[in-house]
Amino acid sequence: MKRELMEILACPICKGELELDVTVENDEIEEGILRCDACNESYPIKDGIPNLLPPELRA
Repeated sequence: MKRELMEILACPICKGELELDVTVENDEIEEGILRCDACNESYPIKDGIPNLLPPELRA
C-alpha cells in the first residue's frame, strides 16, 4: 500500500479518519494496522493490501 493512499482512506463504518501503524515497510507499506479512534475499530494490512471489510465480514 502506498502512503499516499492515506489521503483518501476513511473508516468504512463511521467515515472517521484512520491512523496508520506500520510494522513492515519497504518501498510500500507491506504490513500494519489502520485504526479508527472515532469508533475504536482496526483494519489489518497484509501483503500491502488493507482489509477494510467490517469485522463480521473478515472471517
